[in-house]
Amino acid sequence: MKRLILIVVVLCAVFYAADFVSLRVRIPRRDALGSVTVHTYYAVKLKNGRTEYDDGGDQVVSCSNSLFPQMGVGPCWYARRHPEKRITIDSGNPNNPRIF
Repeated sequence: MKRLILIVVVLCAVFYAADFVSLRVRIPRRDALGSVTVHTYYAVKLKNGRTEYDDGGDQVVSCSNSLFPQMGVGPCWYARRHPEKRITIDSGNPNNPRIF
């Protein structure tokens, strides 16, 4: 079991390193960074238990053209498959006296 875990960890490290080198050397020829437009909306939980949805507009998000997150940004394939970003804001539980 220990050998299997070690093999999996080593393979993951090799794939991540190969992805990093591929992005830095640009093999195949491609831009290192890309951009994707993401629609943002706010889900505000009100004290009465309901949820109000507000439009946050469109934002251009930087992403890396790689398999894994590199250079501090997520991969473009993931950003293209998740074009909406939900930001949840909780106003608190009115039945919990410790919050306010």
